[in-house]
Amino acid sequence: MADPQALDEVVEFTSGLIRIDTTNRGGGDCRERPAAEYAAERLAGAGLEPRLLERTRGRTNVVARIPGTDPSADALLVHGHLDVVPAEAADWSVHPFSGEVRDGVVWGRGAVDMKNMDAMILAVVRSWARQGVRPRRDLVIAFTADEEASAEDGSGFLADDHPELFEGCTEGISESGAFTFHDGAGRQIYPIAAGERGTGWLKLTARGRAGHGSKVNEENAVTRLAAAVTRIGEHEWPLRLTPTVRAALTELAALYGIEPDFRDVDRLLEKLGPAAKLVEATVRNSANPTMLDAGYKVNVIPGEAVAHVDGRYLPGGEGEFTATLDRLTGPDVAWEFAHHEVALEAPVDARLFGLMRDAVREFAPEGHVVPYCMSGGTDAKQFSRLGITGYGFAPLKLPEGLDYQALFHGVDERVPVEALHFGVRVLDRFLRTA
Repeated sequence: MADPQALDEVVEFTSGLIRIDTTNRGGGDCRERPAAEYAAERLAGAGLEPRLLERTRGRTNVVARIPGTDPSADALLVHGHLDVVPAEAADWSVHPFSGEVRDGVVWGRGAVDMKNMDAMILAVVRSWARQGVRPRRDLVIAFTADEEASAEDGSGFLADDHPELFEGCTEGISESGAFTFHDGAGRQIYPIAAGERGTGWLKLTARGRAGHGSKVNEENAVTRLAAAVTRIGEHEWPLRLTPTVRAALTELAALYGIEPDFRDVDRLLEKLGPAAKLVEATVRNSANPTMLDAGYKVNVIPGEAVAHVDGRYLPGGEGEFTATLDRLTGPDVAWEFAHHEVALEAPVDARLFGLMRDAVREFAPEGHVVPYCMSGGTDAKQFSRLGITGYGFAPLKLPEGLDYQALFHGVDERVPVEALHFGVRVLDRFLRTA
């Protein structure tokens, strides 16, 4: 079991990493190197030999390997990203980069996404070094840059340019799984991610005839774009159940004593109550308009108008997604992928999933572990290029009233100290047996 020092260090490291501002504004506007050096120094203190790797100056990744006791076993990748999304300090109760520990809670941007998991990994590895523990299989530890944007300077760069560092890795774990979901009726559910929707960030471009704002213009680019954006925003995507989502619905229905009628999934979701939040975003593809850019003066009709759409598609749903966008945009609006990544599916009957389930149950015997599919995506997409099957497993035991999913990219992001202690214990238990 992780030693008492590990419980102190996970809090120290979470706070320390939060204090390093690694805001990723997109377009290359980020510098992860100070956080990478912080992590590398602590890995080196555990007797490892971390490598710092960059595609772009300042966009630093860290990779280290822990040899296992069984040379014939496949390696396991354990990864977390170092960058965070922007935070407006005026909106927060505490400064988002203070890393303040107040009333048993660590505050700041990255407290759940995902410097907490980075700190857990560091704390477990260092605890093992003090105790002389070695895992059964090789563990490859990776801290990445650029996950909150394109991942081109992070996991994409590592997978494409340094595949040798991940030799033997067949499975991996990272963020967004094994957290406490309170259903409001006394049940504690721990969803473990075994899938991700694909990423289809789109750029829509409408072209027309530029002219004076007071004249009749039937080739108005803004009008054409607005019509396409409205069609996309109002489109009702058809139901699509993947194996992971079907497994999630089956286990949730059993938990609530409900017959899982897949002929009327929307009705089934209604019966699940608050627990439906774990599934409802992943029974369909989606496309949400998010940005508009057109014109430069009120009395000038521009010749071009641009919009951006956050599209997500389920495993097996990319063909339907692209065909639907072709139809919804129409003949006057062109679209292209601004960022495009695969959808993922991982087996829920795999040995590794069972070990994750067992580790959570040991420290949260009152909990109900279920599989689920992430509505968004992680670095597991890029590492899948190397044949690595990814799961979301960053364990946290959270009190009722603290909405984990709302804290992602939200104001007043924070994590209880006790949740970090739970995470270290569960992660230690799992990695020893994996």
